[in-house]
Amino acid sequence: QFINIFLKFTLTFVCVCGFFWCFFFHSDYPRDCFEILKHSKGNSRDGLYIIKPKEEPIVVFCNMQDGGWTVIQHITANSTVDFDRTWQDYKYGFGSVDENHWLGNEYMHQLTGSSVQYILGVKLVNLNAEVKWGQYEPFLIEGEESQYRIRVGLYKGNATDALTLDTDAYLHDNQKFTTKDRDNDNYFMNCWWYDACAGANLNRRNVIYWHRDCSKQQPCKFAWMMVKPIKHHQSYPTKACPCQKVEL
Repeated sequence: QFINIFLKFTLTFVCVCGFFWCFFFHSDYPRDCFEILKHSKGNSRDGLYIIKPKEEPIVVFCNMQDGGWTVIQHITANSTVDFDRTWQDYKYGFGSVDENHWLGNEYMHQLTGSSVQYILGVKLVNLNAEVKWGQYEPFLIEGEESQYRIRVGLYKGNATDALTLDTDAYLHDNQKFTTKDRDNDNYFMNCWWYDACAGANLNRRNVIYWHRDCSKQQPCKFAWMMVKPIKHHQSYPTKACPCQKVEL
């Protein structure tokens, strides 16, 4: 959040992949990471970039190697970043954008709540650096007046469909976001989208949870949530993690 406040007062630029192609503080900021990748003709690298989904520019981490995804969440098992936060923390985000972080519910809404439809990508890496993935099309986070309700569409991938399990109690779709100071669910846990039970919670610091794929019995080391415009989407790759457990 400090970085995003700092951006309001400082002339900032981002140079892409050594080509010194820069975005200056003006109205033509890219809307998301895919737009950056497109304008660089596929030459952008993973890293921090400035985008402008709505009124204000923000700093995000772009996953370029997988096709221009805007990362909205990243967590490492036993992270030093505390994800048990307040509503206000989750609204504008916390952590380090290039490491463990939550981008912010408000910015997720600004990205996905426009006329451009987005897809949600979930990437999980276990202790053996094996990658599982899933995607939901379309994906939308509603505004604060709707308690940042999540909406997810059709699923595909080689991970379990943990957000739209066929048991009603485990359904995360169409649920309000909940925090320890704004309890919008019937579950004992917070900081996720719940009703009464959970098929997933990627904000659990000690144990990343994704039904059947990440748990105490089957530990995952990393998890990411990221978004990309549907019209530019290609099937999410199933390659082995090239960074051997450390990065995307």
